[in-house]
Amino acid sequence: MGHGLAGKKWLLQFARAPPTFQFFPLYFSNLQKRRAEAKAPSPPPHRKNQARRRQSGSGAEQRATSPSPPPPPRIMAMAASSRLLWASRAAAYLRISTFPRAFSTVLKDLKYADTHEWVKVEGDSATVGITDHAQDHLGDVVYVELPEVGISVSQGKNFGAVESVKATSDINSPVSGEVVEVNEKLGEEPGLVNASPYDKGWIIKVKLSDSGELNSLMDDEKYSKFCEEEDKH
Repeated sequence: MGHGLAGKKWLLQFARAPPTFQFFPLYFSNLQKRRAEAKAPSPPPHRKNQARRRQSGSGAEQRATSPSPPPPPRIMAMAASSRLLWASRAAAYLRISTFPRAFSTVLKDLKYADTHEWVKVEGDSATVGITDHAQDHLGDVVYVELPEVGISVSQGKNFGAVESVKATSDINSPVSGEVVEVNEKLGEEPGLVNASPYDKGWIIKVKLSDSGELNSLMDDEKYSKFCEEEDKH
């Protein structure tokens, strides 16, 4: 009973003790637990290495499955420029291809020479250029050599040249006469010969000296058949 009374007194003193002293048993219990864990045998080294490898492997899997960040805008712009360059080169190749187009335009109100020049006559004035069939075979025109105003030209004779990305071709006059005007725009925009061969891409205007020469030229039907036969060879 002496011990029991002493125990009750101790509990009473413990209840009146400050909070820090009341939590001493809990601290002592945790201290014993940590000492027990420290005394427990540690796993062998090879098992530690396996655990590390599993952890590192899971991290690698996460890195592998995580989506990669998008490329910088500069890289995307360079890729887009590269695609555009490839497309323009492919388009240029198709335009200068030696394969003839089946839809080359031939106008009805014009006359045509077998060297692929056309002439449109209005009174004693004749406008001269190269045909759609000719510009298609030449490819992109980069330079047009024009004659001087006032010189005389003769039917079937050369008076200038057209330079393309493929070759340089002479321009022969389908009629004889005096050059009264040249298409100055072709100096800055030679591509008009490709884009508009029968309109904005005209080359010279001539004052006719012999209108009878027109009878030796082809009309649209004969010229179309001529081009078909020429393309077969």
